[in-house]
Amino acid sequence: MDDWKQRTQILLGREKMERLCRAHVLVVGLGGVGAYAAEMICRAGVGRMTIVDVDTVQPTNINRQLPALHSTVGKKKVEILEARFKDINPELELTVLSIFLKDENIPELLDAEKYDFIVDAIDTLSPKCYLITEAMKRHLKIVSSMGAGAKSDITQVRFADIWDTYHCGLSKAVRKRLQKMGMKRKLPVVFSTEQADPNAVLLTEDELNKKSTCGTVSYMPAVFGCYLAEYVIKRL
Repeated sequence: MDDWKQRTQILLGREKMERLCRAHVLVVGLGGVGAYAAEMICRAGVGRMTIVDVDTVQPTNINRQLPALHSTVGKKKVEILEARFKDINPELELTVLSIFLKDENIPELLDAEKYDFIVDAIDTLSPKCYLITEAMKRHLKIVSSMGAGAKSDITQVRFADIWDTYHCGLSKAVRKRLQKMGMKRKLPVVFSTEQADPNAVLLTEDELNKKSTCGTVSYMPAVFGCYLAEYVIKRL
């Protein structure tokens, strides 16, 4: 056992560590939530990962996103995290995809490899719902992040089925879209029961596929990411 995995093995045991080492996790979306989820999964000793995001680091990302520094503004998030994750685990089998997911290329992504778990940290509605639907059609295990924006109380973060969520605008939009797509199966999600601060939601016209942008605080998306990582690691 490598020294860097020693503390995890003391907690989980050798057999569970070997299961993690054999697993392949797909993480889609590497923003405030997804990058933390991916790193926690990487640090737990998962053997294979595929990470997907087309975005570059913007100055407004620095307050909350793992790859975002003044020195990384303008750089691709997947490339920053590729170097970081390989530095954490040099033996990690890592596939890096700098692509914008659209309905037409999601089936190709899901059929390209055999994934043991999918982490959905997409923050735009159409590709998020299409990824969820296509994953469920294939009976792939998936956990999804709901909205962390305009919220600040980490004690109200929860696991739930998507159909049981409340006080979450993204959850409501996802439920409506999934119903229209004929998908009514259970979907495990991370969400917050906290009411969003209406003063922290601004309408926007300059972001792709987004009608609004939300105020955020450093720790909230990271907590969502850690919840996602826990869900995946324990079930693997």
